[in-house]
Amino acid sequence: MPKRNKRRTLTPQFKFQVALEALKELRSVNEIAAEHKVHPTQVTTWKKELREGGRVLFERRNGKNRELEDQERHTARLERTLGRVVVEKEFLLKKCVELGIEP
Repeated sequence: MPKRNKRRTLTPQFKFQVALEALKELRSVNEIAAEHKVHPTQVTTWKKELREGGRVLFERRNGKNRELEDQERHTARLERTLGRVVVEKEFLLKKCVELGIEP
């Protein structure tokens, strides 16, 4: 039975260093990939992930995300509207019963 090759496990630190090197663009992606023995597509993917996800490093950790705040305000507004509609419905049902109107 042929011996299976064990897959390499790459650390986040290694991926970060390779992506940072690719982001600097001092050498080509192919050169960086060959040096670190990874596929050039993988280097490009890490570079893209670093570029897109790097902003997270500078977000305030104790502050709320603006999108989350907007979503919470919208949810609160919808809950108030729903509560008002429920109260109005109960009021109208009660008046229908008092007036002898079938709801």
